[in-house]
Amino acid sequence: MIKAILWDIDGTLLNFEKAESYALKKCFSTFSIGKCTDEMVERYANINKKYWEKLESGTMTKNEILHRRFQEFFQREGINFTNVDGFNKEYQVCLGDNVFFNDNGLELVTRLKGKVKQYAVTNGTYVAQKRKLEKSGLNKIFDDVFISDLIGVEKPNIEFFQYVWEHIGKYNKDEIVIVGDSLSSDMQGGNNANILCCWYNPNHEKNTKNIRIDMEIDDLKQIEKLLV
Repeated sequence: MIKAILWDIDGTLLNFEKAESYALKKCFSTFSIGKCTDEMVERYANINKKYWEKLESGTMTKNEILHRRFQEFFQREGINFTNVDGFNKEYQVCLGDNVFFNDNGLELVTRLKGKVKQYAVTNGTYVAQKRKLEKSGLNKIFDDVFISDLIGVEKPNIEFFQYVWEHIGKYNKDEIVIVGDSLSSDMQGGNNANILCCWYNPNHEKNTKNIRIDMEIDDLKQIEKLLV
């Protein structure tokens, strides 16, 4: 019987693509560097994903990926803009300006409160995640929140989960599940921690990474059936 859920935030409970698009366009306006089109957002998103995978694999630090993703983006777009660190700082703030839930996620975690323990486990930056959690009200629902910036290590590293266990106690493998959209971060992290892994896969992508998946859902509300 599942007693606790480790919730990923971006891409799982919250729609990161919408927040990303808003934040990028807002920063273009703030720094007066022209119009940011939907096509530009899509190209940035692909660059951003590539760099976060470097972070998850341990080949690049968070500070490096936060800077280099925008540096590469501006270069590829032919934009002569050098205040990359200032842009990134503002971008982190803007990411938390608006909250977009997937699949009525707020109602779901609210219904589950008191039935199971619920914890946030996120690799996002502290500035962005703190604002998102507060604005969404999730910080008042979760039993605890774990942000990699504060821990000093990211998912999928086992050290991240060891820190979590130190604060919430250990559960048997069949008593705790991590729910997330990322194979390389959430599901690999669950594999490393030897806990149940529930892949939130609304786009029905294929698992090409040979990572153990115990459950797969394409709508968050399906998690309730798995708890029975």
